[in-house]
Amino acid sequence: MAGQPNILWIVTTQWRAQACGYAGDPNARTPWLDALASEAINCAQAVTPHPLGPQARAALLTGKLCPENGVRGYWDPLPVEARTVAHALRDRGYTTAHFGKWHLAERERSAPLVGEVHAKMIVPPARRGGFGLWEGFESGFLLNDPWLHGTRLPEPRHFKGYQADVLVQRAAEWIVEIGERRAKTDEPYFCVVSLESPHPPYHAPAPHVQEIPASDIRLRANVPWGTDVEKKTREELAGYYAHIEATDRAIGRLLAEVDLAETSVVFTSVHGDMHGSHGQFRKAWPYEESIRVPLLIRRQQRPGARATKARKDESAISLVDLPHMAVAWAEGREWRCKRDNAEISMPTASDLPQQCPHAWRGFRSAQHKLVLKPEGDGTERPWLFFDLESDPLELKNLANDPARSGEMERLKSLM
Repeated sequence: MAGQPNILWIVTTQWRAQACGYAGDPNARTPWLDALASEAINCAQAVTPHPLGPQARAALLTGKLCPENGVRGYWDPLPVEARTVAHALRDRGYTTAHFGKWHLAERERSAPLVGEVHAKMIVPPARRGGFGLWEGFESGFLLNDPWLHGTRLPEPRHFKGYQADVLVQRAAEWIVEIGERRAKTDEPYFCVVSLESPHPPYHAPAPHVQEIPASDIRLRANVPWGTDVEKKTREELAGYYAHIEATDRAIGRLLAEVDLAETSVVFTSVHGDMHGSHGQFRKAWPYEESIRVPLLIRRQQRPGARATKARKDESAISLVDLPHMAVAWAEGREWRCKRDNAEISMPTASDLPQQCPHAWRGFRSAQHKLVLKPEGDGTERPWLFFDLESDPLELKNLANDPARSGEMERLKSLM
């Protein structure tokens, strides 16, 4: 189809929506993303449908919620027969590529989550989601010196350097190569650059970045002060924000060094991190710090056209919408969110350390969040209910307020 835009997704891991300079976080040094936000649509209400890696990635790639897409729990691989956004765009004439973290293949459960076993594990071609070129790793959380394998690397190869820098460079070289081909064939591309940072280990080295002293970190008001939680939060946020700065710099290289004038650019994260809010850490929790994700969209810049006018979009957009958005662009259509709420859930309880130990499902709009938790008798009861307009930090749980029971029943009917 003539005039189809190239589409670039930059996907990070554990980067919560609140942790960006353009979002007002005084700790976040993100000049490149701030610049992108100045000419992009800032989807300020964006959420992950499932705040844990594999489930979130399955929804992001398939456009279907879990478990409908075939992934229910943390260890479930994406089914071989699952259709992804790569299949859909290939069918519409796109060359497709994926660089970086996958986290959707079968893993060795007895191996450490952090380390070379999962980083060097071969993802078979049939389990690469239909991408024409696939170059990456299953997981392993090696923020430095990654192992990559794939279409052009049949065996894992060790690369020196910061993982985000390595992946951005590999992707940039491919984009330049494809751009030269497009000049002759008019064939568009779809590229996913999937970065593990700023995922822990938070105190892994972040190159050329000075950590903010823990005592200088500005905490969210829902972190309990004067406790061990506060101390742990400050210590890990020092490393977290260092990796945010290093990752922002890597993303900036891609944005600055590659001609993306004919490319629609999407920046997001698969989930956030609690970082001590409500006394909790990590993800799988239904709180804002876990489910809210950054989402910037800079549409294709046609020759001679004005730069995209920055604006804030308050629609109830979810990562599950991004494949449908990409298909619409490929077909020359505009995509708009027609809902005023988004489904959020963890279909199964997590047994990973520090993650939320409950299964739950919920409903989130800009005004309300209602979360239900299953009981032993098979019923569900309200677990969390927040008025987000008056209580954005979720300090007052209204789930047990009799005066709100009718309101909760009405919202349950929308789920």
